[in-house]
Amino acid sequence: MKKLVEIAKFTKKIEEMSAFYENLLGTAPAARSEGMAIFMIGAVKLFLHAFYEQKEGDLPPENHLAFEVPNVIQACDELVQAGLKIEVPPKEYYWGYSAYLRDPDGQMIELIEADQVQTN
Repeated sequence: MKKLVEIAKFTKKIEEMSAFYENLLGTAPAARSEGMAIFMIGAVKLFLHAFYEQKEGDLPPENHLAFEVPNVIQACDELVQAGLKIEVPPKEYYWGYSAYLRDPDGQMIELIEADQVQTN
């Protein structure tokens, strides 16, 4: 079973978005740095990130959902066998081991290995 662990929103208005969600949720970000704010909503991370110009090899700066899986490679193999297409194969990033696919509306979906999920 996959567990929702992150909602990522990219924006050109990071300060306004951070202030909005701080007011809406009634809590300060759990983590914050230039161009980024993280709010914890129970076990789900709301990750606000400043929009950036995509360079060769970068992931696209797109809103996405992230689901925790026990093993990213195994999850990708199972999804491919079920007829889904993995757009970005499993790879180690600074935040953990992830892979990406898209839903039928084109929304990016991240799969992140369970022991790699960070809460801040």
